[in-house]
Amino acid sequence: MTATAFTLDGDYLLAPPLPADRLGAAIGPRDRRRLELHAALTAAGIPPRPEDREAIESLSALSGSINSTIQRWLHHTL
Repeated sequence: MTATAFTLDGDYLLAPPLPADRLGAAIGPRDRRRLELHAALTAAGIPPRPEDREAIESLSALSGSINSTIQRWLHHTL
């Protein structure tokens, strides 16, 4: 079964996927750390730039405890 589209003012909006249709794949720890670092930087008022990608990838490869520390530092600046 798939989600159905409905229209609102001429736009087509999709309903959220049904739980049975969702993929069961989880993201890996490195990808999760990368996404969390992007979110932490943005929340701290430092939106990542395209040229920051290499640094973010390198930081995401470090351990979870190091990434937690970096995120704590970023949240402390708020």
